[in-house]
Amino acid sequence: MEISANTRLITVIGDPVAHSLSPAMHNAAFRALGLDAVYVAMRVSAESLSTVLAMQAATGGAGNVTVPHKEAVEGSVTSKTDVCARVGACNTFWTEDGALVGDNTDVFGVTKALEKIGAGRKGERWLVVGTGGSARATAVTAADRAATLFVRSRDDARAKAFAAWASGIGVPTSVAGGPIEVDVAINATPLGLTGHDPLPVDVNHIPGVQRALDLVYAPGETRWVHAMRERGIEAADGREMLVQQGAAAFERFFPGVDAPVEVMRAAVVRALRS
Repeated sequence: MEISANTRLITVIGDPVAHSLSPAMHNAAFRALGLDAVYVAMRVSAESLSTVLAMQAATGGAGNVTVPHKEAVEGSVTSKTDVCARVGACNTFWTEDGALVGDNTDVFGVTKALEKIGAGRKGERWLVVGTGGSARATAVTAADRAATLFVRSRDDARAKAFAAWASGIGVPTSVAGGPIEVDVAINATPLGLTGHDPLPVDVNHIPGVQRALDLVYAPGETRWVHAMRERGIEAADGREMLVQQGAAAFERFFPGVDAPVEVMRAAVVRALRS
């Protein structure tokens, strides 16, 4: 990849961010299409976020947002898409007329990832573990699919606030304190990024679950995915969500250009094997 004074810089900002496969995925797409652009990961602390966003706006920047900044960025962009406002979290941004525009492509990613494991049918019962930006995208997806939602969090106050918010956008939501019978379980926490992380939820606490989606991805897939499959449950990690939300984001960065989805998926698979 040749980098020149004309090369467009696109970034993913988060903390931590070293685990992100978005650079591998997007740079593969740029190479495949011959685009003069480069995608890099940028670790940004909460204290530095406003400064970095101002720099992005001043330089015509674009990129993605990962944990823990999605909600903060949604509140900082000058304008936002309807889905971004509905989720209350931003994972994709670009610049128009010197101001940042926010979007949320996680909803599309969650939807496609659930469809791939045979979930997302009308009237299902879902458990989401976590209350951050990815959990919010899951709640919007649940509302669109007429699902009933249960939320679990280590922080009871956050779980209650999330349940109230999700109910307000049209999805019946309750806090799950103990074992709960659901059709689909979704991990929307960072648990699983490292091999020694505890499981987001014990399989014994979700009797009857048929499908599980871990929004975390890891080489060889996550411990939670393996634990689910050992019980005969259809499960997948977050690689398909990564690809689908990334493809949708790509098309925001380059309007009128179709994302090379298969190239992006292949790049993620290669990176997870290395």
